[in-house]
Amino acid sequence: MELNDPAMKVLYAYTKALSVALDYRDQPTRLHSERVRALSAAIAESHGMSGAALEVVLIAASFHDIGKIGVPDHILMKTGSFDPEEWERMQRHAAIGADIIAATGIAEAERASRVIRHHHEHFDGSGYPDKLAGAAIPICSRIISIADSYDAMAVTRSYRPALPHEEIMTILHEETGIKHDPELMETFCKVIESDGLREMWR
Repeated sequence: MELNDPAMKVLYAYTKALSVALDYRDQPTRLHSERVRALSAAIAESHGMSGAALEVVLIAASFHDIGKIGVPDHILMKTGSFDPEEWERMQRHAAIGADIIAATGIAEAERASRVIRHHHEHFDGSGYPDKLAGAAIPICSRIISIADSYDAMAVTRSYRPALPHEEIMTILHEETGIKHDPELMETFCKVIESDGLREMWR
């Protein structure tokens, strides 16, 4: 899906170099971002989003994890579970990524920055970094949260194997209303069950 807004094209061009830098450091994160972008776009379109709103989703999903550039290697590459201090450092990636995008000073960067900052907020207010809840979380962030969660479970990681689709869906349904927006989850379920997107995880 191509970007049409000139400001979005410039923002993407400015931040693409950072994505390449992250790829050299942590290629799985770059591949993860590409899949999250595709799935987020499909959810957004199915939910009726278009124009500038859809392009914000595309930009934010592409760079939602760019803040991991600011996470130390011993944490980012760790294969075991995090201790409390390490988890706090890892959580900072959302705010770091938002700061990186905002620092470009390009038109529309602030909108994308806000979406990136809040893509780990939970619908019930238990997420991070600002404990936003419900409609206070940007809708684009809520969309990326679902796509991010699905992909995180659908791909083998150093600390666990990929989960089968049916098990992932069970977990996501259990998290609906807690972590995820119930209305957007309905849209996601239609997309993931009827669209060819699932080929990305085969």
